[in-house]
Amino acid sequence: MSDPTYNVLFLCTGNSARSIIAEAIVNRLGVGKFKGFSAGSHPKGAVHPYTLQLLKSLNYDTSFARSKNWEEFAKPGAPVMDFVFTVCDDAANEACPIWPGQPMTAHWGVPDPAAVEGTDAEKHLAFADTYRMLNNRISIFVSLPMNKLDKLALQKSLDEIGRDLPKAG
Repeated sequence: MSDPTYNVLFLCTGNSARSIIAEAIVNRLGVGKFKGFSAGSHPKGAVHPYTLQLLKSLNYDTSFARSKNWEEFAKPGAPVMDFVFTVCDDAANEACPIWPGQPMTAHWGVPDPAAVEGTDAEKHLAFADTYRMLNNRISIFVSLPMNKLDKLALQKSLDEIGRDLPKAG
């Protein structure tokens, strides 16, 4: 009997940076165990160019990346989600659709790199920081022993992952 593949949806407002980065990370780190998706409450309609540059520089295939509305995943026939994570403050405060299957949820807020103003170097650094924070959280998440945790312990772990991680030295 093979282990299940868990569907994970990352939500943000614009679905152009943080949620796209998280989708890419979970699909790489959780290959065979997790399938990542992303969406936004008010999608920008295009993935931020710095998101694509960052992912390509880290050898990610970006052909999956498109900005889409979260309603796409609440429709009949959409993949049933096992986990739904908000990765920006706006999405955590909005009313989310009712997800079929009652997935486990948590808020893993990360500052919006697309909102950073300054030089190109400062903007690229903001995207790199976002990647680092999400990569740290998702690395912990994909290593959780899903089959050994009851629902309450798993929810506690998910919430703890979303709390602020120590800053890199």
